Amino acid sequence: MVSMELFAKKSLGQHFLNSTHVLDQIIEAAHIQKGETVLEIGPGTGVLTKRLLETGAKVVTIEKDVRAEEVLRSKFEEELKSGQLTPIQGDVLSENVLDSYLNKEKLAAYALVANIPYYITGAILEKFLEHEPRPDRMVLLVQKEVAERIVARDAKESILSISVKAFGMPKLVAKVPRGAFTPPPTVDSAILSIENINDTLFTQKNVVISRFFEIVRAGFAHKRKYVIRNLEATATQESLKKAWEYTQFDPKKRAEDITPAQWIEIASQLGK
Repeated sequence: MVSMELFAKKSLGQHFLNSTHVLDQIIEAAHIQKGETVLEIGPGTGVLTKRLLETGAKVVTIEKDVRAEEVLRSKFEEELKSGQLTPIQGDVLSENVLDSYLNKEKLAAYALVANIPYYITGAILEKFLEHEPRPDRMVLLVQKEVAERIVARDAKESILSISVKAFGMPKLVAKVPRGAFTPPPTVDSAILSIENINDTLFTQKNVVISRFFEIVRAGFAHKRKYVIRNLEATATQESLKKAWEYTQFDPKKRAEDITPAQWIEIASQLGK
């Protein structure tokens, strides 16, 4: 249950997880190995932190709420002394403390497991997928609608789904009812896992990540238009003609029908 020492702040998007069943599902999906490093964003009352520590992992938490960090330090004094828990106080999106830690430790691999504030989901995905050092996998509690868009259950891609699939393999692990949180959110939630995270697709084709997203955003600018027409805003007609001849893609394709691997092929041609 949620500790009485800490009350959720609406301004921070806090919804504290209170379901042992959901915790079990998160830990199972994360398949954590003893001794590996796990990053948790926004630990709140520490219920997930406790379960992560029980796996034998070395846990690094980053918490914006000073109150929550104090609760964490009080709850896990032994783990702090042993070095199994490293709490960092700050904003994961604006502070460089976390980046400094990850680079200093020169981690060969780490996992990101967290119940994140939903309003920063997109920013979290961008930070940890598009930039190094990347985790090798993520397990996140997110808004159900967002998870469904990422896995593209309707077989229609979006900028969001492509931005995730270009780096890893997303899976909707389980839906999470609103009552699993205190206070309950106004939307349904889901456990999203992203495995095998890497930038291999980009390096193999010598594609610059920033140019890739410039092309993808342009491709989705007008959904009713064929993607080749949309891309005229970011490439010459001559280069587009050569790219389509090289890839042999249907010129009547729309952006939502193009796979992440095909976007990489397009970017490899237009990026030159």
